[in-house]
Amino acid sequence: MERDAYRQLLTWKQQPSRKPLLLTGARQVGKTWLMEEFGRREYASVVKLSFNEDDRLERLLFPDRNARAVIKRLEIYREQPIEPSATLLILDEIQDAPSALASLKSFAETAPEYHVIAAGSLLGLALHRDSSFPVGKVSFVDLGPLTFSEFLRATGRARLDELLASDDMQAIAEMADLFVAALKSYHLVGGMPEAVAEFASSGDYSSVQSIQDEIVRAYDLDVSKHAAPELVPRIRRVLTSIPQQLAREKSRFLYSHIEPGARSRSYEQAIQWLIDAGIVTKVPRVTTPRVPLKAYEDDAFKLFFVDIGLLARTSGLVPATILDGSRVFTEFKGALAEQYVLQEFVATQADVPHYWSNDRNTADIDFLIDGLGKPSRQCAKLLPSSLTCPKTLSTLMCSPSCRPNTPKNRHAPSKRARPRRPRTPKRLAAPALPFARASRYVTSAPSWASHTSAPRNS
Repeated sequence: MERDAYRQLLTWKQQPSRKPLLLTGARQVGKTWLMEEFGRREYASVVKLSFNEDDRLERLLFPDRNARAVIKRLEIYREQPIEPSATLLILDEIQDAPSALASLKSFAETAPEYHVIAAGSLLGLALHRDSSFPVGKVSFVDLGPLTFSEFLRATGRARLDELLASDDMQAIAEMADLFVAALKSYHLVGGMPEAVAEFASSGDYSSVQSIQDEIVRAYDLDVSKHAAPELVPRIRRVLTSIPQQLAREKSRFLYSHIEPGARSRSYEQAIQWLIDAGIVTKVPRVTTPRVPLKAYEDDAFKLFFVDIGLLARTSGLVPATILDGSRVFTEFKGALAEQYVLQEFVATQADVPHYWSNDRNTADIDFLIDGLGKPSRQCAKLLPSSLTCPKTLSTLMCSPSCRPNTPKNRHAPSKRARPRRPRTPKRLAAPALPFARASRYVTSAPSWASHTSAPRNS
């Protein structure tokens, strides 16, 4: 199974000023497999320590945080030499060994010639509670579920992925039926590696759903084991409510939909726990879509699952609902389409996107990200007002910065003209090619974005 993050590991290996690497991500996204595969292909030998399998390892090998002393103990314990640049040292589930996590600072400062990769399913929680974290002494790679591109390659459709990467929209349109069929499968299977591997080998959705049920059950066990007892029931209520929240016409997260009378102060810690564990992604709202977006955040937000397949499974969608006809983009009020685009952004962008809606909640932009003023392919080209409406898309708005022959202030109202009375815009649907790369669906804030009313359809 080819993962795009593999190239990031290669870049890390070749860096002259290399630090220990932390591989972060939710449980079951393939961190352990990726580290082992990288070691098998790129190094002469691999030494792996799994701290969740043997409680003695931290006590025996990391009584202090001296990297060279750790190497000597490890060579005696494993009865094999650990050669700099030739041996990959893997520290798996490192959140269960605080001393091992703290020793990464010593590896960075006193033994940089050794190649060390660490990972942990709940590493985000450890980063918050452990004051001895080696700040500034480690590099990070975030690993999520397989993207649609990785899914195509893993299921034997590499040629489709190559066509998608070519950005030849005419050729892509000619193969639309194949892309839509693959996208329907991706909506159901998702990107969790075990589920994808099962689907690639058997093509059986029932078997895939059984694996997804096991993953959801593993998440629930993590909550019971690692969360504070008073938070456990609240975390479960939040998880249960997410499909219902996303199925609403306006998918802003409402505490009152968790239970009647619920307030933010009762559930803020529960939501933060899920974010730190990598199980959910929080998309904040901005009051004005201007850069930097972070400066315009308010208290409203949306919550998404880590994986589109898990969202489809926990929402109870029957596979036939997605596979038959074109309802993949309309059922569940388009929540799966929105989840899909969010996942693509999280996999390809450094920051989680934001969304915008006006004060009356009658107009919204599903996703906004900073820094899209660059030319050529990195510049967004399309901006749909909505990804979730079942109607045919009639209008796509181009970003002024992406349209060389259009004055930059085309969408700006005249300074002399009286402001137009805000009106509810027409509901718009997803683009006809929803499988295109996610960067096509977001733009930097155009000049009209400083006004609370939605832009006129053009």
